[in-house]
Amino acid sequence: MSISIHKKHQLKGHRAAVYALSPYTSPDSFLSASGDGWVALWEHQKLPDGQLLAQIEGNIFSLCYLPKQHWLVIGNMYGGVHWIDLATNKNLKNSLVHKKGVYAIEAIGEELYSLGGQGCLSKWSIEQQKPLETLQLSNKSLRSLCYNSAQDELIVGASDCNIYVLDRQSLTIKQTLQQAHDNSVFALALTSDKQYLLSGGRDAYLRIWNSNNNYKKVEDIPAHWFTLNYIAPHPNLPIIATASRDKTIRLWNSETFKPIGTIDTMIHGGHPNSINSLLWINNGSQLISCSDDRTLIVWDVEFV
Repeated sequence: MSISIHKKHQLKGHRAAVYALSPYTSPDSFLSASGDGWVALWEHQKLPDGQLLAQIEGNIFSLCYLPKQHWLVIGNMYGGVHWIDLATNKNLKNSLVHKKGVYAIEAIGEELYSLGGQGCLSKWSIEQQKPLETLQLSNKSLRSLCYNSAQDELIVGASDCNIYVLDRQSLTIKQTLQQAHDNSVFALALTSDKQYLLSGGRDAYLRIWNSNNNYKKVEDIPAHWFTLNYIAPHPNLPIIATASRDKTIRLWNSETFKPIGTIDTMIHGGHPNSINSLLWINNGSQLISCSDDRTLIVWDVEFV
C-alpha cells in the first residue's frame, strides 16, 4: 500500500495548546478545544476560518458532542464537567464530580462516561446531566477510554500503568492488564473488527492485545521516540494513525501492524511541538491533527 500526504490547511486562532477534537454535524465539520477554554467550530467550506462556539474557564482536556441533543459536554483541568445546549447557547449544568483534570469523555447510548485525575470513572445520565455512579479504579489518574461494543466493555487506561476492562452495565472489573505500559497509558482504541485493542503510553510503545483471547498481548512496538498521545483508527480501511510528543504522526497497517508512513515537520510541514489528538473526517480522506503549537492541520491522505 502506498500513501500520498498533502498539507491542506493550518488552522490558527486558539491561544493555547489544543488538546481535544470531536466530529460535529457533518462529515467535513469538526470541533477543537484548548487550554484557552475555547471550543472552536471548523467547517470545510469556510476553512481556514473558524468560529468560537463555546467558552469556559480553565484548560479543556476532553470534549464530546451529542448529536441527538445538539449538546456539548466539556471536561476541564479542575475536574469540572460542563453541559452546553448549542441550540440555545445555554449552560445547562456544571458538575465538579472529579478532582484534577477530566481526561476523557465518551457517550454510549443514553449514558456518558468520564475519567478523572483522582482515579475515578463516572457514569452519567445524559437526559438528566447528572452522575449515576462513580467508581474509584485507581489512586492515579485515569487517562484514556474506549468502548468494546462487541463485548459491551469499557476499557480504561491509567497512570498506574494498568489497563482496566469493565462490564459496562455493572461497572465491575472483568480483567486488569497489569503493567500494560512502563508508564501512563495515554491512548486506547479498537480496530474496526474489534479483534484487537491498541494501547499507547508515555513509554512511546504501541501495544496490541487480542480482545477475543482475554486481551493477550500480541505485539510490542517501539512506535515513537516520546509519549504516544493518541490512536485514531481509519473509519473504513485497515489503517491506524498515532500521534506523539515527538512531533510526528505515524500511519500503520492494522492487519500486519507494520508502519506505512510518517508525517513530520521537515518533510511535510507538520507541527513543531507535541501532537495531542487526531480525527479522521470526510469518510477518512482527511486527517486532523492538533498540537501544543496552538494550531490544527488538515491533511489530505490518499491510500493507493
